[in-house]
Amino acid sequence: MEKVTNKILVLNGPNLNMLGLREQEYYGSSSLDDIERSIKEIAEKKGFFVKFKQSNSEGELVSWIQESINNYSGLVINAGAYTHTSIAIFDALKIINVPIIEVHLSNIYAREQFRKTSLISELATGIICGFGQLSYELAIEALITNVQRKEKENL
Repeated sequence: MEKVTNKILVLNGPNLNMLGLREQEYYGSSSLDDIERSIKEIAEKKGFFVKFKQSNSEGELVSWIQESINNYSGLVINAGAYTHTSIAIFDALKIINVPIIEVHLSNIYAREQFRKTSLISELATGIICGFGQLSYELAIEALITNVQRKEKENL
């Protein structure tokens, strides 16, 4: 199967659909729709397509990760609370063979103790947190740069 090099999957976990309404001191006032529009605009300017999804269901996130195999050149994931608890998401991420950027709106290392443990981090190419909506924008930029570098190395 031919490698897909211009498609990025962005997955968002539980409660991220409530952005703009919940704990604005941590998450800011941007809605998930605002973030989606922003990163799609960044990606399109660089010739990339972004598929953006959100679910409150762990199983649905796992299914989307599995379905991404051979269909995307990279993954950005904010697993929300599942970052700290989901072995199922960890196991699914171990299967895919593309760059993974873990992203969080808040600085998870400056919050409650339980948030300081990420099951995803050891599988991630990089982690960006603490910059609100900019975290996603930086993640898209970093992922695209990473994918483009890998393409050049493989020429």
